[in-house]
Amino acid sequence: MASEESPLLTSSSDRHKTAHDVVYDRFTRGQKRWIVFIVSCAGLLPKFVAASFVPSIPQVAQEIHSTHAAVSLSTFATAIGTLVWAAYSSFYGRRTMYLCGIPFLCVGSCGVAMSNSLWSLLFWQFVQTFGCSGGLSLGAGVIGDIYKLEERGIGIGIFLGAMLFGFAVAPFLGGMAAQYWSWRNLHYSLAAWGLLELLLIYVSIPETSHPGTLGIDKLKRRRWIHITWVNPLSCLWLLRSPNLFAVMLASSLALISDYVLLVPLAYTIGVRYGITNKAIIGACFLPNGLGNFIGAPLAGCLSDVVVRKWQKKRKGVWSPEDRLRATWIGGMFMVPLSIGVSGLVTAYVDGPIGLSLNLLCLFVNGIGVVFVLNPIGSYNVDVVHSRSAEITAANVGVRSFILSIATALVVPSIEHMGVASTDVIVAVLALLGQGIIFLTIRYGDRMRASVDVGFSTIENN
Repeated sequence: MASEESPLLTSSSDRHKTAHDVVYDRFTRGQKRWIVFIVSCAGLLPKFVAASFVPSIPQVAQEIHSTHAAVSLSTFATAIGTLVWAAYSSFYGRRTMYLCGIPFLCVGSCGVAMSNSLWSLLFWQFVQTFGCSGGLSLGAGVIGDIYKLEERGIGIGIFLGAMLFGFAVAPFLGGMAAQYWSWRNLHYSLAAWGLLELLLIYVSIPETSHPGTLGIDKLKRRRWIHITWVNPLSCLWLLRSPNLFAVMLASSLALISDYVLLVPLAYTIGVRYGITNKAIIGACFLPNGLGNFIGAPLAGCLSDVVVRKWQKKRKGVWSPEDRLRATWIGGMFMVPLSIGVSGLVTAYVDGPIGLSLNLLCLFVNGIGVVFVLNPIGSYNVDVVHSRSAEITAANVGVRSFILSIATALVVPSIEHMGVASTDVIVAVLALLGQGIIFLTIRYGDRMRASVDVGFSTIENN
């Protein structure tokens, strides 16, 4: 065990490489970048699948003779899928779970494209989303496997940026498909995308889990095809830790602002500024995605810098909560100001100026949200490194539930109170989330000590 005086980071010339150091040297820098690229593409899929469907709902409803209010099971499927794939990845490995999950996406996408009834559509949409949702949790686990503590922030930043960029760009492409092509062909294209992803993972991505850490490696005897039961809900038990629950709640409160701005966009910005073309409405999502794409690697780099700076300031002592200090730019300023200003502009500013200011707010919000989510995602991997995919899945699962409630309430709230009041309330919630982060930074050591869920140490992180 390292004492409090033991340095976290020293140059290679100052130390002999341990077995723990060698684990992170299994892949070259080029290989690591390629792995991040592939898992980022896989992480983009779940949000893309869900968001690309939204603009085509009127066309889908007309073709299958249903109503626009037909319930989507994508949020439920995402929560279930992330928990299942993450739990089994700790036993069978990340690569195996990718190869098992993506075929569900391909079959489900083809099923959605061929659906002619509501129940058929809902079933295949569930299969489709269930199959690709593993990309959310497995990607964070893979990046935690290949990058050291002081390097993984930027890797997770790129992954997170791709995931949220998919959520923002998908409505534009979905709107284009609904307006000028066919929603069915779009889902056939998603199936083809899934097949390409499956081929790339099979050919070029090795197993990244650390040697000897998988459940199947610890079995003394096993069958040629070994199937075992792993409880997917065990991931959620990690959230009994006060600090892990706190940062999950804070990230949810920040991400709500994204959904409150984007989900009712056709009813807020679209109606306010007379935009009726589905493709143009979809294009209004792009500034937010661009903000995610630009902000995520910057936030990741900043969080790595903060970790090194505070470790040096403490003369080698590592405090996991130091990484959370990188959230304040987004959580204190960008997120609450962008959504608050957007609500006021939508309510009181007409014409091209009002539309331009709203698009600027969407861009700033995109940057601000990842400046909160990225350090939190990296922090989760830091503190429970051996179960990084599982804690990510627990966060995504519970956060999906919270966001589904917020999404269901946003349109009634806008109709009842108005867009300005609704957005100001969400801005206050984002500030509350940042307050929770500050408390976690201040009392993180006590919170971790109160409930130990197997936290990582500097020796095994």
